[in-house]
Amino acid sequence: QVQLVESGGGLVQAGGSLRLACAVSGRTLPAYVMGWFRQAPGKEREFVAAITYGGGSTYYADSVKGRFTISRDNAKRAVYLQMNSLKPEDTAVYFCAARSTWYIPTLTSMKEYDHWGQGTQVTVSS
Repeated sequence: QVQLVESGGGLVQAGGSLRLACAVSGRTLPAYVMGWFRQAPGKEREFVAAITYGGGSTYYADSVKGRFTISRDNAKRAVYLQMNSLKPEDTAVYFCAARSTWYIPTLTSMKEYDHWGQGTQVTVSS
């Protein structure tokens, strides 16, 4: 079993930055493709970014491309989401997720992820 715990959320002004972290325990981290999703009030959960087992490849939603960066440190059993140039529309609960395969056509699909964290709130004020 895998446990995921997010941290680093908070309140930030538009244009600011935050760095989210996801601590992974249980099975070895390199066995998983890791992703970030977010869910704004009244909206469905949506894909943000994903990263391969060793960190060599990444994939982003168009809405965050060029502003957000996903990374991982398998030795520290952690995954990160650096968020720059934040906008009010980035306000959401951000979730860390893990899956066993890297297949780009399904990276954005929630149902392909087997493990989820509880989420961390990010609020961007205008």
